[in-house]
Amino acid sequence: MTWGHGWMVGAVPKLRADIRADRTTSGARGRALRIALIPALVPLSLTLVQCGKAPNPAALAANSQANVQIVAKTNQQVASSDTFEDRFPAPQFTERFPSASEGFLQRQMSDFSPKRAVQQPQPEQAPYRVASLAPQAPYQRPVREDLTTLVSMKSSAFPYFGNNPASDSPFLNIAKGDRRGHRSYSGRVFWQDETYSDNRVLMHVPEHFDVRKPGVIVVFFHGNGATLERDVRDRQLVPQQVTDSGANAILLAPQMAVDAADSSAGKFWQAGGLKRFLEESANHLARLTGDPNSARAFANMPIVIVGYSGGFLPTAWSLEVGGISDRVRGVVLLDAVYGEMDKFASWIESHRSGFFVSSYTRYTARRDRELMSTLRQKGISVSEDMDGPLRPGSVVFVETGDGITHRDYVTRAWTRDPLKDVLVKMSATPSLALTRVASTNPSPSSR
Repeated sequence: MTWGHGWMVGAVPKLRADIRADRTTSGARGRALRIALIPALVPLSLTLVQCGKAPNPAALAANSQANVQIVAKTNQQVASSDTFEDRFPAPQFTERFPSASEGFLQRQMSDFSPKRAVQQPQPEQAPYRVASLAPQAPYQRPVREDLTTLVSMKSSAFPYFGNNPASDSPFLNIAKGDRRGHRSYSGRVFWQDETYSDNRVLMHVPEHFDVRKPGVIVVFFHGNGATLERDVRDRQLVPQQVTDSGANAILLAPQMAVDAADSSAGKFWQAGGLKRFLEESANHLARLTGDPNSARAFANMPIVIVGYSGGFLPTAWSLEVGGISDRVRGVVLLDAVYGEMDKFASWIESHRSGFFVSSYTRYTARRDRELMSTLRQKGISVSEDMDGPLRPGSVVFVETGDGITHRDYVTRAWTRDPLKDVLVKMSATPSLALTRVASTNPSPSSR
């Protein structure tokens, strides 16, 4: 029997029962599925919530408990099939050390064994012991350096208040108020407080100098328009030439007229002027070298006088009236024979154990040739080259060419560094004992 829309009468109760049964079964399954998904959905929900706001304490605690449960379950599954050793195997020996074909140096165990120290010869022990809290090293002489300094000396050329021997009148012959000055041969006036008041002396002791050995003192008289620092030391390199020669020599260079076109000799005009200068220098050199007992050695040391240009005047007067001409073993004039030729000729004639060298340009050629002629007339042999060693009695005149300038003559004459060349030739001569000039590195001919 049908009713309504084709539904069969009597089939309804059964259909409804089936539906209820299906619903009951579906509800049970849905509840089971929802229970199973809760552990997975709770962390996701917490993550979504945290993206929008800070988590509250209750949710954070629930999340932590759920995570602990998940991690425990995961570890239980991993432990059954995957271990730490499986994922991180221990390295093999060949992986830790390079093979012989690789670029690392292969070493043996003997390379790392302690090496036996080489026995060094022990220095000879002193016959006594020195008490000390620290080990004593063998004594070594301290390293020395060249000593170059300026020293004020009463016996230096200036200030000078005596007479000019050329005119026998006071040297300071000009006055302007309280100032006093000197009118030179050229007519120019130089004031005492500017030009003639510097009493300093340039002293130079090479590092190799040994006062216990025979040596020589070089007295250098500079030319016109010069100062000790700017010209003698830095431009003309006189201290350096003394050192570079290797000779056992020291240098004394008094300040003459300061930066002026004047050749005045000052106190070296006076009788005994050079003697007093060297006596005072001996005491200063002893203090400078740190040996007070060496003053006597300096006071008796032979002398070589070098005069450049206007330095001819104090050189000539020191030979004539200096008081110690017998200590002068040599005279060197560098383009400097402008006069006083009688004084030079007299010293050469009366001191045949010394040597004399005059090197000149065309500016002084006439006077040098005149002096050569005078000496030859006296029977004194004259050489005109510097090729050989200097010996007692050597008299040498050397003319230099047009390319050599007067201003640079102290560093470039017949050779570069002519003062050095003179000292080297002195040290190389077999007459070393006569001149008492010693070299730290003597040539075979002097041994």
